[in-house]
Amino acid sequence: MAQRALPLPAARLGRAVRTAGAPTAVSGVVLLLPDGEADSHRRPSPVSYALQLPLARALARAGREDGLVTHVVRYRCRGWNATAAHLAADAEWAADEVVRRYGDVPVCLAGHGMGGRAALRAGGHPAVSSVLAMAPWLPEDETDHPEPVKHLLGRQVLLVHGTNDARTDPELSFRLAERAKKTNRDTCRFEVHSDGHSLRQHRSEVSSLATDFIRGSLFGRPYARPVADALAAPPPLGLRMPLAAGFGKSLRN
Repeated sequence: MAQRALPLPAARLGRAVRTAGAPTAVSGVVLLLPDGEADSHRRPSPVSYALQLPLARALARAGREDGLVTHVVRYRCRGWNATAAHLAADAEWAADEVVRRYGDVPVCLAGHGMGGRAALRAGGHPAVSSVLAMAPWLPEDETDHPEPVKHLLGRQVLLVHGTNDARTDPELSFRLAERAKKTNRDTCRFEVHSDGHSLRQHRSEVSSLATDFIRGSLFGRPYARPVADALAAPPPLGLRMPLAAGFGKSLRN
């Protein structure tokens, strides 16, 4: 007799990451969406979750005065799973949960790999002000069912991709950004030359870029010149902006 499939566990938010001295009131939230797989009903990888914690802490430190809180989302399972789009649904649930916990505060969806796709897909949630997709996994054949982009109108959108990424194709993220830019001018994309899928080689610069974008998009802080230029530039210039070595050093305390 065949075994019945067990129901998926519920999605949940990881522990809130804040730093000492932060205001009691929460003024903005970043939901970090870990990488996943195209097809799998296995439990989420604890490694993918743990890989997001350093960025969660760095963002919380940088946004301490702004009242920023970060959460790493714990998915129901690690797979996107075709039309079920489980990771995107979990991202939308997480945005709902932010509203329930914190009220009407701006939210940034920040995802890596398959989590980047989830951030882009769930970016139309009413609570979402901005989307950060790092090395997003995107389907190769978009002829019949292209990834939607019109729902991103009104959001600040940043894509970041390593040019040597052997797992997710940088050209696919460029094509999506190109389509998104036609609908939403507040879209830009940075290329991290010689870096791979994990963006580990230039981790400091990527973290600084994420921090600058999130503080600007959630709290109205002035963007660093390269980010402002990328948002303002017409394609393809603003969609192939190189991330300079040492980016962010002058922004650190």
